[in-house]
Amino acid sequence: MPTTSLQIPTADGQADAFAAFPGHGGPHAGVLMYPDGFGIRPVLRELAEELAGHGYYVLVPNFLYRHGPAPVLDLPEHIGEEARPAIFAELMPMIQAHTTERILRDADAYLQFLTTRPEVGPGPVAVTGYCIGGLLATHTAAAHPDRVAALAGFHAPVGAAGPDTLHRLTARVHFGHAETDLTPEALAELNRTLDAAGVEYTSEIYPGTVHGFTMADTDAFAPAGRQLHWERLLALLGRAFADGPS
Repeated sequence: MPTTSLQIPTADGQADAFAAFPGHGGPHAGVLMYPDGFGIRPVLRELAEELAGHGYYVLVPNFLYRHGPAPVLDLPEHIGEEARPAIFAELMPMIQAHTTERILRDADAYLQFLTTRPEVGPGPVAVTGYCIGGLLATHTAAAHPDRVAALAGFHAPVGAAGPDTLHRLTARVHFGHAETDLTPEALAELNRTLDAAGVEYTSEIYPGTVHGFTMADTDAFAPAGRQLHWERLLALLGRAFADGPS
């Protein structure tokens, strides 16, 4: 699967990124994939390449580029529970500095870059994300209803976007939650908000999962959860792009 390293011009500098895409055919529907807080690393490249294998151009930005190129943190090959406190001591100040204003400025740049790639067809794109990346994806979709046809978030604090943001969604939506991320009551409240927004959505707790279940380089990894994530994501994209890039 072809991949390429990229630099995305933003209002605040240059965001390093990579893209994975099919090696033939095209143009392809575009997908903006936000990583989790640990950022771009081999497991994210694997996810992007697997999605690209289904016919999509997948752009993965380093959303923490203001703190340096990826990898922003010195990560072990396997992120075990014993390593997390030290990692989060470095990571959380960066996450907290990534304000909604920064998220939206960057989203403008990422979408402009993605939709002008020669390999990407005209028309709306999809956005997806993991962990904090799912929250960034939600803000992106809400801010650009005319440019985003599908939104997905996995083990992501999407409720933190707030009702005002969720009410602005027009894209088809799937949220796949870990059992440890929210209670059934919190899920029901989130889904009532999505009902009020009038969007086509699925939002469910994946059985037997903990936060981070898609990430094979962490103790949270659950193969069945990641497989379900692929089934839900590919079905969502299939519906959004049923007629191909428009």
